[in-house]
Parts: sequence; C-alpha cells; structure tokens
Amino acid sequence: MSKPDRWNALMELMAAHGRVDVEEAAVALDVSTATIRRDLDELAEQQMLVRTRGGAIAHGVSYELPLRYKSSRHASEKQRIAAAAADLVGEGAVVGLNGGTTTTEVARALAVRAGGLEAGGTSPALTVVTNALNIAAELAVRPQIKIVTTGGVARPQSFELVGPLTTGVLDEVVLDVAVLGVDGMDPQLGIMAHQEDEASVSRRFAERAHRVVVVADSSKLGRRAFARICGLDRVDTLVTDARMSGEMADRLTEAGVRVTAV
Repeated sequence: MSKPDRWNALMELMAAHGRVDVEEAAVALDVSTATIRRDLDELAEQQMLVRTRGGAIAHGVSYELPLRYKSSRHASEKQRIAAAAADLVGEGAVVGLNGGTTTTEVARALAVRAGGLEAGGTSPALTVVTNALNIAAELAVRPQIKIVTTGGVARPQSFELVGPLTTGVLDEVVLDVAVLGVDGMDPQLGIMAHQEDEASVSRRFAERAHRVVVVADSSKLGRRAFARICGLDRVDTLVTDARMSGEMADRLTEAGVRVTAV
C-alpha cells in the first residue's frame, strides 16, 4: 500500500472513530507498526491529528475530515448526484454553491455542460456564486461561466470562506438556485453542518435563493451534525444515491422535499 493510500485510510479511521490505535491500524492496513508510527508522526506535523501514546486522536470533539481526504469517499455516487443536480440548473441561471466534495463535483458537471454551449453575445452561459476557493479556482478558467466569489476568512480543511465578509456579499446577490452540500439531513431537524460558521453561510445561500437543492450521498441521511442550516421547509429538492432507504425517502417526501435518487 502506497503512503497516500495509507494516509487516506488512517484519516478514514480517524473520521469514523475519533482516534487511531497503532496496533489496530497496523493490522487493518497490513503494514508494520513502525510504518504506522511514521505515518502518524508525519500527519501530526501537518496538524491533521494529535499524537498520543500508542496512537493519535482527532483535533477536536467534532472532527471534520479535510476536503482533500474526503474526495475519494463515495466518489462514484457523488459524480452521479452531481450530474443529476446540474440538470436542475437552467441555462443562464445564477447558482450558488457552498463548499464540499459533492458541490465540487456539481461545479465540474456545470463546467462540462457550459463548455458545450455556443458562446452568445456578452451573456455567460451560467453565473456561479461560491464561497469555496477550490471551486472558484476550477471555474475561473471557464470563459462561459461568470464566477463570483465571496470575501471572508478561509477554512483550511474545507477551503470555504466564512465570516461577516462572506455573508455581506451574499446579502447583495439574488440566486435562482442554491446547491448545498451538507454534513447531515434529518426529517425533523433539517439540514446541518459540522461547523457553525459554515452553517451560517449555507443558511444565507438558502435565504438568497429561489430554489434550494441539497446534494448528499445516502450516508448523510438520518445523520445529525452540530450546526443547523435550515429546516426542510426551505429545501425544494434532495439529490442522493439509490442506497437511501425507502423509509427515509417517504419521511422526506412527507416533509415536502422532492427526492431524486440516482
């Protein structure tokens, strides 16, 4: 197993359990304990975790896996979800995208579609408003997409801009649709994020949009996170994968959410 694969596996274990034990990780990854210790030392140097005697622990109680390590999780499902969500965005629309791996895939799907359109006059095929630095960087080179970024303070784990500068910009725009990635979705509590500052920005995206589309793989459904974004009464559509349970689909539909499983 290569070092990047080991690191990804170790971060997956950290995300699942909040801690990593050297002996257990060595067995799970089929490598020596010395290799695991070196990997954990290097990850600690990058401030990805905190080393302890016999292993490592997460930085905080509510641990969030950094974006670059989350990108490989449920990758095929996220790409299908992204393609279906992109189909819900009309040509010439103003779309808001918050940060995350699934919304990054949505941005890529929108870029591919916009690239196939004929350029006409001075109007862009699409306008994207985002607080995600990685999404802005990918779309900035697309001449048929007008990219608008918010100000704010960058969060290193998710590449999202947050804070008063971010919400200040969002207060000045009107969106046709907001496509939101979330960390949890509950039929009673609504949609949620791990971090309160990211939840605040996503809430503002929802408030400024005519329609709200949530993109989330089925592992997020029924899960709760620390900070509430908004209730399901503000969500128009959920695009998820086909592994969602029928019971969850029924409960969300009863709450007024249109469910699309791909």
